[in-house]
Amino acid sequence: MTVSVVNARTFLFVPGHRPDRFAKAAASGADLVVLDLEDAVAPDHKETARENVRAWLAAGHRAVVRVNAVGTPWHDDDLAVVASRTAALMLPKAESPAQIEAVARSLPTGSGIIPLVETARGVVQALAVCGGPAVVRPAFGSVDLAAQIGVDHRSAEALRHARSALVLAAAATGRGAPIDGVTTALDDEDVLRADLDHAVTLGFTAKLCIHPRQVRPANQVFTPSDQEIDWARQVLEVAGDGSVTVARGQMIDRPVVLRARAILARA
Repeated sequence: MTVSVVNARTFLFVPGHRPDRFAKAAASGADLVVLDLEDAVAPDHKETARENVRAWLAAGHRAVVRVNAVGTPWHDDDLAVVASRTAALMLPKAESPAQIEAVARSLPTGSGIIPLVETARGVVQALAVCGGPAVVRPAFGSVDLAAQIGVDHRSAEALRHARSALVLAAAATGRGAPIDGVTTALDDEDVLRADLDHAVTLGFTAKLCIHPRQVRPANQVFTPSDQEIDWARQVLEVAGDGSVTVARGQMIDRPVVLRARAILARA
């Protein structure tokens, strides 16, 4: 089954200069693989990484590609690689509609953009960033943002406002719910699950993963439970023409119906 960018639960990063890991990532169970040309690749490996990504996409494989940020020496060459073969382009340091529009103009019609919001300016401008016509859904860059504002990226409380701002911006512009940032603790599933639960509570529906072992727990958390699916089906069964009704002691109105539909869409 091909999972769309807007419904994907897990996005697994793979360094572009490590083509030996591409197939392993694709077989990891992640909904989408993110071939990375940015942070994971040193400057002297950028060209090699681009050629590896070009070859992988040309062979018919599906992936998101994270390019280098607008204004870097590598950005334009990265855009030339992705063309129409990528599922979506992930744009780091997304801060303004102008950036999004400029990137969209260089891509074929219909190409999707995932703005990676990871700066203070990006958070403040989240509504405008998410509103770009080519934007599919935003992603949250917790580590870079935390470094800029001087807080611990592992602190849920320190970044709660920024995460919520992105969730609200995505909803207000009709975009897919955001993708949460990475969990840097690779050997502690309790930490990962705490991060996942926090993300779900705030309205995120997907996770950026940096190791295959993070994929399974993330897929589990972002997949509606059997109980949620049963509840959603029951709501739609009694909703009728959409007018307010009461079933099993619960008021069912349009917002409840919309939540039920969203759960079933995610399922």
